[in-house]
Amino acid sequence: MTQATALRVQAFTTGDVAAQCSATPGWVQHYQQMSPGHFFGQIRYLDLQGVHVYEESMNTRVEQHFNAPPGALAFCFDGSDNALYLLNGESRNTWITPENYREVAVVFGPQFVQRHGLDLAKLEGLFMAPLTGQQNVLFTRWLSGTLTRLASTHDPIGRDALTQQLLDDCLFILDNACVGLDRSSLQRRSEERRLMVRIGEWAADAPDESINVLELAQIAGVPLRQLQQGFKTYTGMSPAQWLRLRRLNGARRELLSSAQTTVAEVAMNWSFWHLGRFSHSYRALFKELPSETLRRSG
Repeated sequence: MTQATALRVQAFTTGDVAAQCSATPGWVQHYQQMSPGHFFGQIRYLDLQGVHVYEESMNTRVEQHFNAPPGALAFCFDGSDNALYLLNGESRNTWITPENYREVAVVFGPQFVQRHGLDLAKLEGLFMAPLTGQQNVLFTRWLSGTLTRLASTHDPIGRDALTQQLLDDCLFILDNACVGLDRSSLQRRSEERRLMVRIGEWAADAPDESINVLELAQIAGVPLRQLQQGFKTYTGMSPAQWLRLRRLNGARRELLSSAQTTVAEVAMNWSFWHLGRFSHSYRALFKELPSETLRRSG
């Protein structure tokens, strides 16, 4: 029997990148701001008991290190390139979103995956690859509109029917996206992803460690030229720029977490040896002085 009940869409608005990454239950995530501006993010979330639907938007570029829920299968529709990205919960992922990023995602939980016989092993090689298709934009619009409708109406809806439609649509879109897939391009993308995953694993395990570009190439296990090419393709920035932004984000976390310090101490902890340049770079990225951030920590 179709279950009819009033479904509740939860909505969150965030003004800090750290708050944004904690608003999606079940995911292990670490976000860092990677372009200038006051951060503003929004998340809409619908729990269908075993299947979760998200819509996320952020105004600045954001680096994400994340794990999907263990055993889950996630269909993420990226509004910036209209591609579908398939995620599982078995590996860490690294991603840098563009400015004014928006995505909708359908996450099938582990029990749902097992109950419906979704074999994740058969999808190996497709995870985090951009899968294009004409249906991506249409499905994104429909799902966003569905969340809007459910947020503003109290009419009962069939949860089971909606869940089944999400499954059917996602599998149909995936099947069509795999037709005519460029396997050589997919292999290159997979190699770049593995490189970035190694870097992402190091960054997650050592968030407060400062290194240089040559040390980063050693961590990735590739020559410097390959590291630079991988970063350019996957993130749109150089490794040196990424390391600098990482240090600025680390300084911000330290300033926010302790009032018993000084801006100069934090700057030196993150290898910024010229206080004036540090303040200028910090303000350019976060639109406030480090001293203003420090005052808020008290």
